[in-house]
Amino acid sequence: MSKLIKFFLSLSFVFILSVFVSSPVLGTTISQDRLNAEVLSAFRLVKNIELPKIVVPTVVEVSFTEVNLERFDFLVYNNSSKNIEPSLLLMDRGTQPLTATITDKKTNNNILNSQNILDNDEASFIDLPVFDDQVGSAQIVLESKTPVSTNSLFLLLDNYVALPETINITTESGQGVKTILATKKVESQSVYFPQTQTSKFIITLTYSQPLRITELRLGGVGTQNKSLKIRFLAQPGQNYSVYFNPDRRVVAPAGEMGNLSDNNGVKSAAGVSVANPGYVIADSDGDKIPDVRDNCVSISNLVQEDVNSNGRGDVCDDFDKDGVINSLDNCRDLPNYNQADEDGDNTGNVCDGVESRITEKYSWLPWLGIIGAFVIVIILFAVTVISMRKKDNLPPSTPQI
Repeated sequence: MSKLIKFFLSLSFVFILSVFVSSPVLGTTISQDRLNAEVLSAFRLVKNIELPKIVVPTVVEVSFTEVNLERFDFLVYNNSSKNIEPSLLLMDRGTQPLTATITDKKTNNNILNSQNILDNDEASFIDLPVFDDQVGSAQIVLESKTPVSTNSLFLLLDNYVALPETINITTESGQGVKTILATKKVESQSVYFPQTQTSKFIITLTYSQPLRITELRLGGVGTQNKSLKIRFLAQPGQNYSVYFNPDRRVVAPAGEMGNLSDNNGVKSAAGVSVANPGYVIADSDGDKIPDVRDNCVSISNLVQEDVNSNGRGDVCDDFDKDGVINSLDNCRDLPNYNQADEDGDNTGNVCDGVESRITEKYSWLPWLGIIGAFVIVIILFAVTVISMRKKDNLPPSTPQI
């Protein structure tokens, strides 16, 4: 009887566990929590909010005085409900004093839609391509009708894009050309230099991988002394945090938003900004090399091998110039646009010298021969053993008279 009871108890446990795991509500919660964690991990800073005393849902406003923010992306997270809340960013961006002209120095062509990097819209961008094994080079000229003063440049890149290799910044005025940042390796999307006042900046970039720039900002220009505020609808008894300054472009799902622009009844909330403990630097291919320093952003290559030292990892390079990158090319040293592979051994016809060999075309044949030979040896061994036993069991022969 005890064994029967244990059996039914085990069966009940398995049933309850299966229902619990397969529950659509639970599955949704786990999936949503994972999605939220991935979104929040893009932000470098977080401000934990101290709400004023409220008894009904109330619009609250949080001020930010942080300077030199790379990106004006903010996200309000409800720590109680684990939801991303809709919010409204209030920022007087001022008038845009800059114009941009971008020239591809390899082709000497102007890049179309250059103003896309000055429109405060990270959905727009400009592309700077590379050709063959050449290192790309572009010159960006920023001009203002009146002199501007700054000590920093924010070069915002699209997701899945590596930093340029080098940067050089000069200014130009009636006194001539002056270097304010000598050519150096780019280590971050934020570039700093001595405080400079001028109306013309000339920025020269070199890059080994295709470069996509979404925004380019001079620190303080257009936002200097301008306040940043975030508004959201707070619920009584709930706990909130505001995440900001991500290292990449973030699209966060949020619910329906009320009229947060209405100034009536808005209350101020405070908080302390700290480093986001959950921040994870962008690594699209999961090879432990951050995107901004990865010589092949989209394909995992932990070793970062680059035998021809062209700045592009071998796995996403194209040695034979046939339009197929090495990691997908079945013959990476000889051009073969059609990737023909007659015997299906993942070595293209043009570099496979044994396409007609039957054992290569049918890779199982050698194994069949080995197995067959092994079976024959076993059979011969068995026949020999049986023969010896029969001989040992023969009756003694009768002597002849």
